[in-house]
Amino acid sequence: MRQLLLVLVGSARCRGLRGPRSPVLLASLAFLAAGCASPSLIPRDQAEAIGRRDRELAQHADAIQAAIRQSGDTGGLAFLDAGDGRLVVLPGETPADAWARHAESPESVPGRVSAPAVMTFVHRADVPSPPEVVTRNALQQQQELRMSLTALEAEVRETQRRTEEKLAMIQRELAESVAATRQELDRSVAAVRADMQQAVSSVAAELAAARKLTMQTAELGRINHDLNVENAGSLRKVVTANQDLTATSARLADTIQQLSERLASQLKELASRLDTIQGKVGEIK
Repeated sequence: MRQLLLVLVGSARCRGLRGPRSPVLLASLAFLAAGCASPSLIPRDQAEAIGRRDRELAQHADAIQAAIRQSGDTGGLAFLDAGDGRLVVLPGETPADAWARHAESPESVPGRVSAPAVMTFVHRADVPSPPEVVTRNALQQQQELRMSLTALEAEVRETQRRTEEKLAMIQRELAESVAATRQELDRSVAAVRADMQQAVSSVAAELAAARKLTMQTAELGRINHDLNVENAGSLRKVVTANQDLTATSARLADTIQQLSERLASQLKELASRLDTIQGKVGEIK
């Protein structure tokens, strides 16, 4: 059983357990008692109190080892209850572990436990380690530190969880934003492509119109050239005709002048003949 274990041993029962003791445990307790009770280190009354406490615990060596063996742990905190003097064993792998189990699972202890200011961590009989003297204040400080670390770990886990949730939310929002941006970009690209196609169609139409206009202009130029050529020929003909007409007019003027001269001479000759005839007629009368 690895849960918190409380062994209560009455004084009458303790007397019945006074059989053979574990040599390792007794030697360890004696060594600890001798070291702690050195008059050169602590006051005499305190040394006597420590020695008395260690001797009282040594009387319960078998019960302590039985409790530790039953728990399956490396050792246990052993002390006599400050209230009623009962033996209390708190199993654990270390003093801090044993005290933490006691502090975290008070419901497993039958009755209230009043721990003294100084306690002893006794190792299992097969563990070659002497007992360790620990103080309640040190264990409480370690427990508070452990609780603080646990609370800090819980806070770190909660912060990590919130951070992960926030990161997941940001990733979702980013994915949604990217998807919306991609859709908007696709729509913009489609609109630009449509505008480009429309512009290309418009430019093609304008190019076709410009080509048609160019062809028409070229045709008009050709027609104008033909007209110019034809006009030039006509002008040459007109000039030639004018020259012919001028020559004809000159010849006609010469002919008319010759005819006029001939007519005048004929009229003179006629007038002379008439005069002659008139003279002859007068002579006949």
